[in-house]
Amino acid sequence: MAAKTHQFNCLSDNFGVLLHDTATGRTASIDAPDAAPVEAALAQTGWTLTDILVTHHHGDHTAGIPALKKKYKCRVVAPRGEAGRIADVDETAGEGDVVRVGELAARVLETPGHTAGHICYVFDTDKIAFVGDTLFSVGCGRVIEGTMEQMWQSLLKLRALPDDTSFFCGHEYTQANIRFALTIEPGNPDLLARAREVDALRAAGKPTLPSTIGLEKRTNCFLRADVPAVTAAVGLAGRDAADVFAEIRTRKNKF
Repeated sequence: MAAKTHQFNCLSDNFGVLLHDTATGRTASIDAPDAAPVEAALAQTGWTLTDILVTHHHGDHTAGIPALKKKYKCRVVAPRGEAGRIADVDETAGEGDVVRVGELAARVLETPGHTAGHICYVFDTDKIAFVGDTLFSVGCGRVIEGTMEQMWQSLLKLRALPDDTSFFCGHEYTQANIRFALTIEPGNPDLLARAREVDALRAAGKPTLPSTIGLEKRTNCFLRADVPAVTAAVGLAGRDAADVFAEIRTRKNKF
């Protein structure tokens, strides 16, 4: 495999990730929450920043771009629908486009819901996806600019990826997400096992990410809105999955 990743903490609960192509030496930062942690990660790895791949316009994913662009003269790729809200954009990308980092190729998915123009980068050959704030481990992003239907369709795109796809997201929310998910599926054995695993990881000061699509399909109630046990649990048996998702997301907003 030509791809290497390096995940690190940013801000209060953000993750930064570097993606490195061993064949060419090119290195991308997935989003740029803050310049200093990105630079520290580059120093730790010995890699040189050549690209920033932006998932969406929120400041906790973009604030570090100007300083990094000034220092490294790196290419900034941003969602086509949000480029006007992001600094120093060189290229835009949308559904079906291919974005390359050296010899690594990402297929772009448009995943509106959290923001109207949110995109994800899927490196199919390397079985890695960078999903920003669309999908979290045992959770999903808050629906801010899009609709519940849009967010459900976006999650279905990610759920359709191979089970062994590892994904990196923007925040360390897993433990809190599990507390909510257990109110929906308290008897889900995979979720209970994940809860024990996550508690141990956090107690040791370790991250709970990346996760895999297969694990999320078994434990993430937001991806399971069309599973009969979940629809029944929220009192919406037989209803459209998007309606079930909307009910779960609304409950999470109030949790």
